Amino acid sequence: MTQQLHAELVAGPDLTHDLAATLKAASDPLRLEVLRLLARDSFGVMELSRIFAIKQSGMSHHLKVLATAGLVATRREGNSIYYRRALPEQRDPRRELLTSLFATLDLQPLSAEIQQRQGQVQVERARASQAFFTDNAGKFRAQQDLIASYPIYADVVTELLTKTPLTATGRALEVGPGEGEFLAVLAPRFQRVSALDNSASMLDKAATAARNAGLANIDFIHGDTRAALQRQLRADCVVANMVLHHVASPASVFDDIGKLLNPGGVLFITDLCHHDQQWAREACGDLWLGFEPDDLSGWAHQAGLEEGLSQYIALRNGFQIQVRQFFSPLRGTEHQEHNHYV
Repeated sequence: MTQQLHAELVAGPDLTHDLAATLKAASDPLRLEVLRLLARDSFGVMELSRIFAIKQSGMSHHLKVLATAGLVATRREGNSIYYRRALPEQRDPRRELLTSLFATLDLQPLSAEIQQRQGQVQVERARASQAFFTDNAGKFRAQQDLIASYPIYADVVTELLTKTPLTATGRALEVGPGEGEFLAVLAPRFQRVSALDNSASMLDKAATAARNAGLANIDFIHGDTRAALQRQLRADCVVANMVLHHVASPASVFDDIGKLLNPGGVLFITDLCHHDQQWAREACGDLWLGFEPDDLSGWAHQAGLEEGLSQYIALRNGFQIQVRQFFSPLRGTEHQEHNHYV
């Protein structure tokens, strides 16, 4: 008997149990709707109860069934647990089944009613973030320094940008420029730079810093990535430094950036790795306590982006920063010409 055959025989009963749990979890229409929703975002049980208009106890039961089957993954955010759709493991015997199930689910959009309630939850998240920065714009630097000050990651992002072969340098977009420090890095490298922020007070601080530095090729846009799409903005480079943990739906931001980037364009994301420091919510206005690297990779893949280089910076205070690079694929002859150039 070969080792592989022996392993398959030993794993047989466990696989049968896992398959039964999977099929049971997928046998309920509501649970399938939950899986469809969790493909693009993470939600807590109370948020899911609101979105699907059922009691929290009932939603908790459905989530337990899905978790037992390994169809959802969980992460703790302070005192709350957030759920997202699990990524099939490479060695999971059910991988083909799960991939097919998820792909079939995603063919049909969520109902208009569910999308409306989902939007309400995300609007409330965004308002909480906006309110924090409106009230604390003057203390932004001190609050940011509690976790990771700009100089800690700026050199790494700058070096990664410098070493990246850009296919074009027409326009760069910085999402959430903070006090505008990185605009001084982008301005000499691109013909035009757009600074995008949904906090008017923070955008004013960035604009003041740009004027003081004599940067004349920067546009300032009040709004989020969806507003940039509505303006039909396109960019060869997008930068988001320490922004994702403040946004209502990080997955949606990746989707928007995927559409904003020109073919061959590059995205640089700097953000915290997942942590359990609940105080960051109140002190720094964080909606999310960092992210697992696989979260960013998964959102980028779903947005049609290809993964590039990654660097990780460990801080003395126990936090860890991830600096990530993603590319918008080139098309046809563009891809051939770029490979020849590089």
